[in-house]
Amino acid sequence: MSTHEPPDRDSVSVDHLDPDLTRALYTHMRTARDLDAEAVALQRQGVFPAYVSVRGQEAAQVASAAALDPERDFVFPTYREMASALAYGVEMVGYMATHRALWHGGLYDVMESRFGAINAVVGGPVPHAVGWAVGERMRGGEGVALAYFGDGASSEGDVHEAMNFAGVYGAPVVFFCQNNRWALSVPNERQVAGGSVAARARGYGMAGVTVDGNDAAAVYDAVTEAADRARRGGGPTLIEALTYRVEPHSTSDDTGRYRDETEADRWRAHRDPVALLRAALLEAGHATADELDAIDAQAGKRAEEIRDGVSAAPEPDGSELFTHVFRETTQELTRQRRIWEEEVQP
Repeated sequence: MSTHEPPDRDSVSVDHLDPDLTRALYTHMRTARDLDAEAVALQRQGVFPAYVSVRGQEAAQVASAAALDPERDFVFPTYREMASALAYGVEMVGYMATHRALWHGGLYDVMESRFGAINAVVGGPVPHAVGWAVGERMRGGEGVALAYFGDGASSEGDVHEAMNFAGVYGAPVVFFCQNNRWALSVPNERQVAGGSVAARARGYGMAGVTVDGNDAAAVYDAVTEAADRARRGGGPTLIEALTYRVEPHSTSDDTGRYRDETEADRWRAHRDPVALLRAALLEAGHATADELDAIDAQAGKRAEEIRDGVSAAPEPDGSELFTHVFRETTQELTRQRRIWEEEVQP
């Protein structure tokens, strides 16, 4: 079994950031932690057919999303960016409804929120982000695309092609790799040649940055700099946020088959991003313990409200199976819909 020990340092600093920002980061991270627990419970109860936990990656997700401009930028997520959606202001009942498989990509407005639909294709968001960014530049806009992907996706050909394309055309993209050390059951050293995803940036002619993915301030600074560079016409940036997937890959995964759980326990104990940020806020004087306790209570309440909203969301009409498949319907699709109307619908 592979070993990925947490960094030696067990603290982070937020001294240089605005207190309002750090409290907002903590609020989103705390809410995401509680909502994540509620989502796992919903899967165990049969409400969700499956779920992928974000626990331990809240800093990487919340801080990266908070560094963007939701009025101009566009985010392209994978299937594990619930905390990013929360921090970006996405309507969360509609977003979480995706995990109930209620509709095509959720019940929220992708274009209005500027946050793409959940993408379960490994590496899938990356070429989409590049295409959007090239189009944004062609129309004279100032928006930046952020593409989330994992260390496993970094081995996909689509990711290589998208990064090379972005490098050649100077596309305004932030490639954000959450390296949680496990491509499902495959450790970094068995699928990332050279040991670094960020080091590949040089070959694409772009900036490459490695950052502590459990340090919210460090992530925020790195994405802010990358987005500013892209907005100024300085081209794309590849950021590798080093974190750790403390939970199973999904609710159907058994980590005992491929890793030593004492390793994950050490990350939980020493590098929990929520605990690190809480301690940093107290150290910097950005909040008192009572204020953070109040945020914790508020976060738990909001998570419960989202949970209840998702659980109560009505199932869509079955006819929607046939909408948004093609821009103009086909004879075959028309035939299938007719069969459904005559034989299947109640």
